[in-house]
Amino acid sequence: MRFDWSTLGTLLAIIHLLGVIAAGHAILNTRTSQGAIAWAVSLATMPYLTLIPYLFLGRSKFEGYADARRLRNETLRTRAHVPDWSQPGSAADGLVNTGDWPADELSTRVIRTFSHLGGMPLVPGNTVRTLVNGEATFSAIFDAIEEARHYVIVQFFIVRADALGDMLKEILLACAARGVRVLFLYDSIGSFDLPASYVNDLRAGGIEVHPFSTKRRFVNRFQLNFRNHRKIVVVDGERAFVGGHNVGVEYLGAKPPLSPWRDTHIEVRGPVVANIQFAFTEDWYWVTQELPGCVPPALKPRDGDDMHCLVMPTGPADRQETCSLFFVEAINAAKKRIWITTPYLVPDEAVFSALRLAALRGVDVRIMIPSRRDHLVVFAASTLYAFDAVRAGIRIFRYKPGFLHQKVVLIDDTAAAIGSANLDNRSFRLNFEIMVLTVHRGFASEVEAMLLRDFEDTFEIDRSEYRNARAWRKIAMHVARLFAPIL
Repeated sequence: MRFDWSTLGTLLAIIHLLGVIAAGHAILNTRTSQGAIAWAVSLATMPYLTLIPYLFLGRSKFEGYADARRLRNETLRTRAHVPDWSQPGSAADGLVNTGDWPADELSTRVIRTFSHLGGMPLVPGNTVRTLVNGEATFSAIFDAIEEARHYVIVQFFIVRADALGDMLKEILLACAARGVRVLFLYDSIGSFDLPASYVNDLRAGGIEVHPFSTKRRFVNRFQLNFRNHRKIVVVDGERAFVGGHNVGVEYLGAKPPLSPWRDTHIEVRGPVVANIQFAFTEDWYWVTQELPGCVPPALKPRDGDDMHCLVMPTGPADRQETCSLFFVEAINAAKKRIWITTPYLVPDEAVFSALRLAALRGVDVRIMIPSRRDHLVVFAASTLYAFDAVRAGIRIFRYKPGFLHQKVVLIDDTAAAIGSANLDNRSFRLNFEIMVLTVHRGFASEVEAMLLRDFEDTFEIDRSEYRNARAWRKIAMHVARLFAPIL
């Protein structure tokens, strides 16, 4: 049988035509100019490689989803039990009571900006403690669930049916069996390999389980973007857990070659727990079109509960690019230092400019990233951004023992933010995230000590590393950075 070159030529012409059409769609619909350029160039020049990824990762009628999500959130605030956002020390406009606020902490301007971005105020009277790595995190979470009396809220991006996932399932089933209400939300893409039997077992035990998805009539059913990357556990409205850990044995350091896994969670107690729960309520309401019905108690500060906390829920349906602006304002607020740990260093121009300006004004700017990779293209792009940062006077450290997954921001000696947001465009614009900012010198000192221990296990990169890299590696890094707006 003779090979038909004319058929092949026609097929290639059709693929290129579809690539050009998709490139035009990307230019008209992608949220940022960088993203539009990345998609348009790749679709026009490499349609064989990028047409199918664009089908899954492109914008795909996102405006309809964003509008629907905003409307749903506005409706929710008229129906749900909204936390008291005008209590003493945290006015609804984000200003703190000057009689309650130390003058040498973050300025009221910074707090006002954060509050307006996240739609939630700074709340006094809390305690926050760091949970370093998986064993400490899940031990604290499981202990809290076993002590639950009324309800347990669980939300993760990734849930695996492995040893850790089975432990969580058994603890939740036992919790439900003694009459505690359990609500369970997982991301449908992050947990794509979660077997139906796992979910069925939870439901059979009386647990209310739902996958989070943007899949509505407004969004192409192949859409893989706009994931819910939040990790939230709330017990009885009194204790909350937020951070970088998902549910899988790799988060306990049991998955070579990425082990030992380095991550950080926090346990929060106090009135601000209601705000963390409200971020979950918005997600639950979108998925189920029903209110969860779990009303947190009105907590009063206990002796020693003197930490001010601000919850920063961010997502692609926000009217502002909330997550990116949060990092910009945190960097701009730093007078002495800004230390950031992130598994992925793929910042947008606004954040990268803020980092460079901070270094120019004499701020100690440090970013800790992994030395091991879990995503090849992201790692290559992160490496090039790291070299560019070093040239701008930013210090970049690579963590050596295992994969670094924690998301921590330390501002001067006064504030620290811990949560689920990475320093990349996916967290800035494509994922739902949550960060908890704690303004308290004692907590900031605790976070500083934790990071200093981590810095002891790092090496600092310099300009020579890029200059001495082989040509093919430099080319790979520059090609990978073309995809930075969607990484």
